[in-house]
Amino acid sequence: MKDLAELLAIAREAVEVGYRLITTSGPGVVREKGDRDLVTDLDIQVQQHIRAYLEQATPDIEFLGEEDGGGELDQTAERIWVLDPIDGTSNFAHGLPICAVSLALVERGESVVGVIAAPFLGLRYHATKGGGAFVNEKPMRASSNDDLGRAIIAIGDYAVGDGAAEKNDYRRSVSTALVENVERVRMIGSAAIDLVWVAEGRFDACVLYSNKPWDTAAGVLIAREAGAIVADTAGVPHDFSSGTTVAVAPGIASALWPLLQKRS
Repeated sequence: MKDLAELLAIAREAVEVGYRLITTSGPGVVREKGDRDLVTDLDIQVQQHIRAYLEQATPDIEFLGEEDGGGELDQTAERIWVLDPIDGTSNFAHGLPICAVSLALVERGESVVGVIAAPFLGLRYHATKGGGAFVNEKPMRASSNDDLGRAIIAIGDYAVGDGAAEKNDYRRSVSTALVENVERVRMIGSAAIDLVWVAEGRFDACVLYSNKPWDTAAGVLIAREAGAIVADTAGVPHDFSSGTTVAVAPGIASALWPLLQKRS
């Protein structure tokens, strides 16, 4: 059985496959797969190429990709690759450079390898469980900021589709609470980049209102390995059963949690 160092090398090369495709190809046909939820020909092509590489390099490891229709993560699986071929498809389809390839290796419900690359920004992130977090080969740490009023906090996209109105009532209340208490709020449209920018200290926190495994599996590991606290909006330690995803610099965590509670 391959060790984490070997699996990290495989994951990094797999993500490079996607990196090269994204930087040398256009989106192709853009379609809706749900209410205002886009998929491009290139999303599917990147997933197919990465999956083929992984199946050849690690034929014994299962695979879950967003563009296979999603689905539930089997948390009992010994090992499973979890891929978002282009996180931030709407950005990519509109020519915005904030998007990423996100790949994690999950062992029995816990991420142990995480690799994220932002092709148009020239940024490559990776981490292994217990091995620290790195950007472009340099170690990185979450922000040391301990003043909420000086914090830059990213928030996830507002909801679309069924039940969006009710979900967005809560999201707007959180946005209002943040706007009134932090230096700035940002919405960039890529959960993977939100998480690694907390890991890198560019953001002091990110608040994501969902927990799809392909969106969070790699970024949560990278953020934790960089020293961020990762929990849900109630402050409960994050896992794949969590409904939401929050990564926060330790110095502002206690001040942030009360702002994330549901309001009538």
